Formats: sequence, C-alpha cells, structure tokens
Amino acid sequence: MDTHASLHELQRALEPDECITDPAVCEVFSSDVYSRGIRVAAVLRPKDKHRLAHMIVAAGRTGFATVARGGGLTYTGGYLAAHERVVAIDTSAMNRIVKISPEDLYITVEAGVTWKQIYEALTPLGLRLPFFGTFSGARATVGGGLANGALFLGTARYGTAADCVLGLEVVLGDGRMLTTGQAGFRNVEKPFYRTCGPDLTGLFLHDSGTLGIKVQATFRLMRMPEVTGHASFVFDGMTRAAAALSEVARTGAAEDAYVFDPAATHGSLRSQGLLKDLGTLLKVMRNERGLWRSAIEGARLVLAGRNFLPTDAHSLHVSCAGRDRASVAADLEACRKACLSLGGREIPSSIPRAVRADLFPAPDGVVGDDGHRWAALNAKVAHSDAERIIGAAREVIAPYRERMQQHGVWMSHLLIATGTHAFSFEPVFRWRDEWLPLHEQVLSEAAKRRLGSPAAQPAAAALVAEMRQRLVDLFAELGAASNQLGKTYPYFESLRPETAQLVRQIKQIVDPQGVLNPGGLGIPSGGG
Repeated sequence: MDTHASLHELQRALEPDECITDPAVCEVFSSDVYSRGIRVAAVLRPKDKHRLAHMIVAAGRTGFATVARGGGLTYTGGYLAAHERVVAIDTSAMNRIVKISPEDLYITVEAGVTWKQIYEALTPLGLRLPFFGTFSGARATVGGGLANGALFLGTARYGTAADCVLGLEVVLGDGRMLTTGQAGFRNVEKPFYRTCGPDLTGLFLHDSGTLGIKVQATFRLMRMPEVTGHASFVFDGMTRAAAALSEVARTGAAEDAYVFDPAATHGSLRSQGLLKDLGTLLKVMRNERGLWRSAIEGARLVLAGRNFLPTDAHSLHVSCAGRDRASVAADLEACRKACLSLGGREIPSSIPRAVRADLFPAPDGVVGDDGHRWAALNAKVAHSDAERIIGAAREVIAPYRERMQQHGVWMSHLLIATGTHAFSFEPVFRWRDEWLPLHEQVLSEAAKRRLGSPAAQPAAAALVAEMRQRLVDLFAELGAASNQLGKTYPYFESLRPETAQLVRQIKQIVDPQGVLNPGGLGIPSGGG
C-alpha cells in the first residue's frame, strides 16, 4: 500500500481533529532547533493517554512508525523522521496536572505539562520540584525533558529531572500501557516510591522516546525554600573557572552553579530595552523579603549595570536556598571560599538574581538576540576530567579558527554543576543562517518583526556541521555522557557488547514491530 492510501486508512481509524496533514504543520514537526528532517506524513494529536495508545496501534497497523514530540526545543534530531512513513505525535494537549499531594509530597502530571506550569501550580502551596525546570521551561514539557535529560534549575544540588521521578506511565510500541515505580504494583494507590525491586522507571528515561512514549509522570516534591541567596565571581580563563565550579559542586551548597564564558556573559547582559530591564528589576525586588531589603537589592542590580565585567572574564554564578538566612549565608560562604581559593574575584550577583527572577522567559531565545542561529552540544564527565575535556575540545576547534572567521561562525560555552558528581560542558555554535520552521513557529511576532528573516548561509551551516561532528566524535572517544542523545550521539555503537545486546533485546520486547522512533539512540531497526 502506498503512503497516500495508508494515510487515508489511518485517518479513517482516528477522529477528524486527531490527524493533521496540513503541509505547514508537518514541516514544523519535521525540524528542531538545529536541523530539518524528512517531512512527517501527518501529525497526530491525542487528547489523553488512551487515544495515544490507540494511535500507536493504528499507525503500526497501517505501516507507519511514530515519533513523540513535546515542546520541540531539542537540537539532536531526536524526533526527526528517519524515513517517509513516519507520523509525529504531538503531546501538547495532554497537559493536565493529575494530582498534587502536599501530605505525601508528590505531583502527577501528563507528559505535555510544562515546567513553568508545574512551578506556577505548586508555588501557592509553598511547594516545588527539587529540580524545577530548564531555561526553556515556558515551552519545554515533562515528556520531552524526561526523554532528553532536562537540567538546570536546582541541578547543582538535586541533579536532573530524571533524579526526581518516582514513576511513569508509558505506552509501548504495541499499545500496551506500562506503569513503573510503586504504582506498578497491585493494591497500590499512591505512587510515592520508585525502587521497590528493579528500577523500571529508569529504563524509559533519556531514551528519546525510542523504548516507549511517556504519557504521565510522578515527581517527588519539596517545600519551597524560605530564603534564596546569590553570588558571582570572575576568573581568568575557563580552566580556572571550571576548577572552581567543580569545587563548588563538591560542597553541595548551591542549588544552581554555572559558568558563562565572556561571549555568554556579555550576551546575557546585553540590553534589550528599558522595559525588559525594568521588568527584571521589579521581579528581583519582588523576590526579596522585606521592603528595605528589596530596595537595596534592586539598587545593587542597577548600580552593577552591564559594564562591571572585564571583557575576557569567565563568570561563575551560584544560587543557594534554605530554611533561614543563617543556613543560606553558610552555603554562600562555602561557595565563596571555594571560588576565592582558586583565584576568583567576587562581583555583583546580577546574573543569577535576574535568572531566578525571570525563571521561564518567553521562548524567543531559540535564536540569538540579533537573530543568529545557535546549537549546543553537551558532554558530562567526572569533575577530575573537566580540564581534560576543555583542553581536548579546544584542540579540536583550533584548526577551524580561520574558517570560522571567514564564514561568521563563533562559539560560546556554558559549564554546569550536576550534583556533586558530574561536570557538564556545553559548547554552543553560533552563526547567521535562515530560520527553520520551528523557529518561525516559536518566535513571537514582535521578535520576528524586530529581527526580520535571515538569509540562508550554506557555507556557515556546513562548517558548523563539520565541527559539531568532530566534537561529537571527541566526546565518544573520551567516554563522556550527554543529554538529548537523539540521533546525534553514538549511544548504541558505544556500548559494550553485552550491554548493547541487552538494549537491543529490550527494544524488541517493548517495541516488537519497531514503530517507536526508528533510528533513535542508534538502535538497529527491526522488531522481534
């Protein structure tokens, strides 16, 4: 049966509003932040988990594979189609908060719920997730975050989104619904625990939707900290800043700890107009308890301005939170001691205050503030290997400097502390190029009017692709872990033979016809 006939049969198996074939919509679901893939045959929009399970069965019966997509803000091709007989599943309508238990401190949500939605639902109750969101949390969803390794807010102390999950509901490739965690046991009503027996929840985390489509997740909660404090430091060079970041991480004192290189630091401080600045200032002041204290902190933010950093400074920023000012002061002092002992100089904490005051900004950040494109890579190593990976990446990029200048390609770097045990290295490629359909969909109309529509720059794009692949290969050589594996990082081929065999067998069990995200994680296609 040809694709057109198969699609017609699939439409007959679904409700009229569940299957969208509009070419413009399909184009959006066929690109991510970095690349454009083969156009999907249709976009399916389930209203609940039961309709999603029905869709997977119907798609498989008519010869289509499926890829699940949350907010779409990834850059590793995870949900891009591997061939023409693929339909995308848009989980955005599955956006209900199922239950909040203040007594047992857990929350259950559908996969299409955003991190911002969770934060806003919990704040009036005085509650929070330990890890509570990403930079893109206004649009990024729970399902996408758990499939791709969401991290940032709270990560230095509490780890990533995956570290806070108690259990999942997952639809398998043949439509079966699997419940993991304590809720997977008979006679259990409260999903309060994860690891009674083998950790089946972990099997479906960071899988890029290749082993199952997450439809519901339960997270552990914590009470909202009463006090939050911030500190910032500058260092001469990335290596010294990285060493300080690792030392801060080892203290366990910070909720957030991250390093911006000079390009990222000054980019984050670049003015976007008085209204934006005033809005951030007011949010900072609202976050401070007490009129006098809020006035002082607001004045400090204004007086710090945007010119207090040396042009070549690498800046390290921490946010600490706790039950009272004494405990937060002690945590800040531990971070301060770590930074000063490694040559840091304390500066006004404008950046972390602004980040925490405006937690989930509008997703116009999918392009740079002047409209340029960007795409990140990620490598996680042990803290003692931080200097090694920074130096090795620098050596890989060095031969490209002349071509980068020729084609207008530049880089920034973000370093993040992930718990006490991991150092996260994120090189970000930046270049001017045409926007992809996802950019056009996500950007606000005001941003599009201000920035215009950039022209294609194929030479710059080709150079970025070449350098990006070189770094991906380097990370594999160094045995680094990464988030957002998608179809970019060589997961399956990098495994030891026995581990790879088990992964392939698991894939055959949970997806016997091979209909879930073919090509994801590099797992060979084919069912049982």
